[in-house]
Order: sequence, then structure tokens, then C-alpha cells
Amino acid sequence: MTCTPETMDALRLLGDELADATVEALFERGEVGKFNTLMRYFSTTGQDLPDGLPDVAREYLRATATPPAWVDWGEVEKARLFFIDNNVHISTALAFSAMPACYVIPHVAKLLSATHALEYPSRRMAETGQFTVYLMQPDAFEAGGRFVPAAQKVRLLHASIRYHMRREGRWDVAALGTPICQEDMIGGQMMFSLQVLDALHRLGIHMSVDGAESYFYVWRIVGEMLGIAPEHAPTDLDGARRFSDLYMTRHMGPSEEGARLTRQLIELYEEVVPGTLFDPVVAALIRYLIGDTCADWLQVPRTGWDTAVKVSPALLGIFERIEDRSPMGAWALDHLGNLITHLELSSLTRGRVMQYAIPERLKDEYGVTSTVPRTGRWTPPPLTPHT
Repeated sequence: MTCTPETMDALRLLGDELADATVEALFERGEVGKFNTLMRYFSTTGQDLPDGLPDVAREYLRATATPPAWVDWGEVEKARLFFIDNNVHISTALAFSAMPACYVIPHVAKLLSATHALEYPSRRMAETGQFTVYLMQPDAFEAGGRFVPAAQKVRLLHASIRYHMRREGRWDVAALGTPICQEDMIGGQMMFSLQVLDALHRLGIHMSVDGAESYFYVWRIVGEMLGIAPEHAPTDLDGARRFSDLYMTRHMGPSEEGARLTRQLIELYEEVVPGTLFDPVVAALIRYLIGDTCADWLQVPRTGWDTAVKVSPALLGIFERIEDRSPMGAWALDHLGNLITHLELSSLTRGRVMQYAIPERLKDEYGVTSTVPRTGRWTPPPLTPHT
């Protein structure tokens, strides 16, 4: 796809035809509550669909039950090993870089504010963390895995938000385009793939070219399974850079909703960090990863840790060298990273499994060592100049 303002404008008008038709039929027939109840018992790939499931939902679930035919499973395995090797760093990048990047797009922040309860900000981070953990399991796409059903439910969740926003008159389609349009879905895909890799690079994490490309590759799979039309999405990191740069320069800026969401994100992770001494590290890390301009737009407070946090790449480099030189050290760090990631996720989910249900209303309900060689270190593609 050629990435221009004109092609991006066209993407703002497009939603997800299959998921949108499914959700609309469920609401018209009054079957949303029944669907949500039955789907609580459908959580693993290969499981029989519940008896009594509405026909339109059954057809949707069958049509979306498999990943794209073009998937290279060797690349998927490399991505999984990349995640094992970097799981704590990826969780950090998701929380303190990718999520604030969402908030710095005013219309995305507006939509998020309208569709999930701000008094429970951990819900979105819990859903995102659980979704990513499901994705990077060895059986993610196999019988017994939890990722495919989660992706099917998230796709319908997005469609339900489009349904509500348009019918309740809470979204200016003429000015903002379709809620969760193709441009925004691809933009989100870039935040959770390319911009996560950018954040890892900024943290000083040693990534091979193969590892970075494989991580982006698996998010291409995710994007298509969540309703992104493959003919519109970037297929490599260079194309991703062009799309991401144009998307961000077209839309990013300050907003009241973005600042509010960021403040609640900071407060959430200050609760996760033990004690209070290191609370300012949360804001400092966000500011370091997204830069002063975006941090100021989001009203991220300046703290005494702003300078200290800049030495984090040097500290992480010590652990990188341990992994490079000691198989036992690499094994121990990988297992420690896995433990920390799951403890963080447990804190966010409060021990619950996130269900990704279709909201009947909006505000009320939402308001192993890697075998990838550590050579040919990946560096981000250069910024794309835009007029």
C-alpha cells in the first residue's frame, strides 16, 4: 500500500465488515446477553461451540477460527522466543510507551474515555497484558490455546464500540471518521509492534534483526485476525515506519482525555510498585520513552528521577552481557522475567480472567534461551520526512 494522506483519509471511512455485521445482527435480535453468557465457557481453540449460540455468532466464529493462510510458523516461533528473551522489557514498553502513544492521539483518547470506566484503569492494561501473554504461548494457535478465542472476542468488542458510538450520536463521523477505523487499527498495530521495538531500542535492549522482524511479523498476524484488511497494512518494518510516522504526525497532540488517561495510568503503576520511594520512576520512564513534547502534552509530571532514569540502558546492558556470556545466566534471567511478567499481570487482573465481552452499553461496562542469534543488531528505521 502506498502511504499518503489521501490513502489514510480513505482508511478513516472503513471499519470491519464481517464483525460489524455480526454485532449489528446480535443487537437487532436481542441476543447480546445470551452470546456473552455462552462465550464465557468458550475460551480455548478446538473447543466445541456452546449449544444455543446465535447462528450469526456461530458463523462468525467458524469464519475467524484460523490464522491467515500465509503464516510462516517458523517466524511465529522466533517471535515467541524473542518474547521469552525480552518479556519484562516488552511489558515495560507496552505500559510506558505504547499506551501513552495511544493517549497522545486525541480522538483515540476521546474514544477510550467514552468506552471504559476511568475509575478502573487497570482493566485495559490487564486485557492488553493477558492478550499478549496468550499470543506468545507455544500453543497460541493450536488446540487448547487461548489466543484465537481472545482475538475473536476482541474483534467483536471493537465492532460493538463502533455500533454504540454511531447509534448514540457520541461520535462525529464527518470530522473523525469511523470509530476504530482501519487507519486507527493499523496505527494501533504499529504502536504495539514497531513502537514497542523503538522503546526496547531506547532502553538499550540488544535485539537481532531477525528477532525484531519476527516480532513485527506476529503482530501482522494479530492485525489481520482483529479485522485489519491485509491489503492496507504494512508488510515490513520500513513500511511500518512510513505508516507510523505519517499516522502520528497527522493526529498527535494534547487533549484533556489523554492527560486524564495518562494520570490514571501513572497512578495505577504507582500502586503496583512496592512502597512510595520509587513512585516517581513511573512518570520518569514514560517521559524518557515518549519524549518531552508528548509527555508535556499528556501532562506527565517532571520528577527528580528524570535524569536518573536515563542510565537505565547502561544498567540493562549489564544483564544483556550476562545473557550473552552465560547460558545459565540467560536461563535464570528468562525465568525471572517470566515470573515478574506474570506477577505484574496478576496484580492488574486481580486474579481474574478478562472476558472481552460485547458491552451492551458503553460507559457502564467500560467506561528456554532464545535461539535467535544476537548478531546483526537491529536499529530502528530512520524517521520518515513528511511535509
